[in-house]
Amino acid sequence: MSAVIESTGSGAVSVEHSEGVWHAAWRRFKGDRVGLVSMLIVIGFLLLILLSAVGVVAQGWQQEIGVPNAPPTLMGPAPPEATGVIEQPKGPNVDISDIDPLAPKYKEWAERAKQYETSATHKAETLPLGADRLGRDVLAKVIKGCQVSVAVGVMAALLATLLGTFLGALSGFFGGKVGDFLEWLYTVFTAIPDILLIFALAAVLNRADAVLPRGIWTVVVILGLVGWTGLYRQVRAEFMKHRSREYVRAAEAIGASTSSRMFRHILPNVSHVVLVRMSLLVVGFIKSEVILSYLGLGVPVDQVSWGTMLAEAQGELILGYWWQLAAATVFMAVFVTAFSLMADAWRDALDPKLRGLE
Repeated sequence: MSAVIESTGSGAVSVEHSEGVWHAAWRRFKGDRVGLVSMLIVIGFLLLILLSAVGVVAQGWQQEIGVPNAPPTLMGPAPPEATGVIEQPKGPNVDISDIDPLAPKYKEWAERAKQYETSATHKAETLPLGADRLGRDVLAKVIKGCQVSVAVGVMAALLATLLGTFLGALSGFFGGKVGDFLEWLYTVFTAIPDILLIFALAAVLNRADAVLPRGIWTVVVILGLVGWTGLYRQVRAEFMKHRSREYVRAAEAIGASTSSRMFRHILPNVSHVVLVRMSLLVVGFIKSEVILSYLGLGVPVDQVSWGTMLAEAQGELILGYWWQLAAATVFMAVFVTAFSLMADAWRDALDPKLRGLE
């Protein structure tokens, strides 16, 4: 609370101005160290996504720069038995021609092969996070996959949040016929199992290639149209509770418009609910992208995401090549955990009950 002294003819009058909602929330958020560290991690991921989008990093993720299933650098190069290369026995008493009659021809053939070899054929035996079954760098793939998966999760959550918040605000504030219609729409969407609704929307949108090319935006629209219902119910209940409170009636008495009362006065006081729900949607939509990509309804085959990496890693894990699975899992876990902690910190900073304890 800040005070401003205004001079009048009869003396000095102290006029108090209340601190803004967002300014107070930022002040509270800065006091949460876990929330700040989490926000820095999320910002780091967003910068990594931006650099990947403009081609600064992970540009050549499709290039086969290593031998198939090359291990991470810390493990060192794979032994010859793992790569299928077995050295010829050597020793003073060993005659290679006795073992292989074609051995004298090997040197001649090798010299002829060198005439057709180029420097591009040399592939690394080890990479920072290893290579996949085709020899592609796992580090480049996981960074590029971060761009796709996080973009899908965040954009789909934003779409679902906008739909759920707007429709919930209309239903909770106006009620009546508007509320009845939106309740009917909510019932229709929730009466259909989510997985069936996702498949139906995917089938419809994948046919409309001229309007919306199949790919990331298709997944965003599908998840956004399916995921708004839970937030709608919460926002509707909060608006029904706040629309008759004193501060809203005071705003109406001084001439505030309907949209101003809804989105300038009520929405900031229920934003903590919206943030918590949006954080859950981001986490859930990243998982949904994994399922859709695994079933062939997600990102195209010429792109990579955490979902496609996990699908590829299943076959590699059976053979003992665990590094692609570990890379995708660790990156996903770090981002999801940091995003959830950041959202919780913002929820606490915006909660009007906690603000009242100051």
